Amino acid sequence: MKIANETKIGILTALAITCLILGYNYLKGNDVFSNTRKFYAVYDRVEGLTVSRPVLVNGYQIGRVARLDLLPNHKIRARFDISEKLEFPKNSIAEIQSPDLLSGKVIVFKLGNSTEIAEEGFEFASGIESSLITSLNPVKDKATDALVKIDSVLTAVNNILNPEFQKSVQKSFKSVEVTMKNLEGTTVKFNTSAERLNNIMANVESITQNLNNNNDKISRVLANIDNITDQVAKANIHETLLNTSKTMATVSAIMTKIQKGEGSIGLLLNDNQLYNNLNKTAADLDKLMVDFRLNPKRYVHFSMFGKKPSQYTTPDTVVIKN
Repeated sequence: MKIANETKIGILTALAITCLILGYNYLKGNDVFSNTRKFYAVYDRVEGLTVSRPVLVNGYQIGRVARLDLLPNHKIRARFDISEKLEFPKNSIAEIQSPDLLSGKVIVFKLGNSTEIAEEGFEFASGIESSLITSLNPVKDKATDALVKIDSVLTAVNNILNPEFQKSVQKSFKSVEVTMKNLEGTTVKFNTSAERLNNIMANVESITQNLNNNNDKISRVLANIDNITDQVAKANIHETLLNTSKTMATVSAIMTKIQKGEGSIGLLLNDNQLYNNLNKTAADLDKLMVDFRLNPKRYVHFSMFGKKPSQYTTPDTVVIKN
């Protein structure tokens, strides 16, 4: 039986299309000739996960990601085609992870410990492992802080290398040296003062010891002073003060009379005529005494032979030498 060319072309076209479909599915990770089970998980974000990425359990591939669908609530639903006959506990977690820095994202199943086994079409709990970049954020922050500190150190070093700053540092060291010398002198003075202070404290201790030894005597002296104070307090101080007040009143009355010119003392102090008379009498008495000294024969005359008296000298003509 002869086959027509059109039939041959149709058969070859069908085989080509079949190979194309099988190859496309194979490249997408779909195993056409094996039975697969379908499971699901919903993620808030897929973090770079794509279709046909492997599904792993303990690093062993058990299937592939078949579909990624965007739900109305903007979450992503992933479908996993599992080819291995592996039982999954219902509390297992389908987590998106990055196995290394170069490859893409994969699904890693973390098997739970539940006794209930998930049937085909079960939706597992989802999870997303922290990316390496996210885990490196604390390191990045610490590196940033370290760079800021290094910048501060370099700025300080630059300031130290500045000639003006070096001059300031030299001046500061000189000031510190002068201060240390002054402090050394002060320390010496303080040591001397400390010795004096020790002597003073020793004297104070000695005085305290003497006071302690003479405590009984001091107590008796204080008791005597207390008795004297009591006796003075018991004296008739009121009567003494009253007599003193009367005496002062009498003296005040006498002074008032003197000021008014009453009595001899008052007349003597207040009568100008009496003062002038007394002054004149004193002057006449002075002249009399001078005349008596210059002319004694005028007042006492004695002569055995009747000698003629000498010439009289008036007191007014004599200059009295001091």
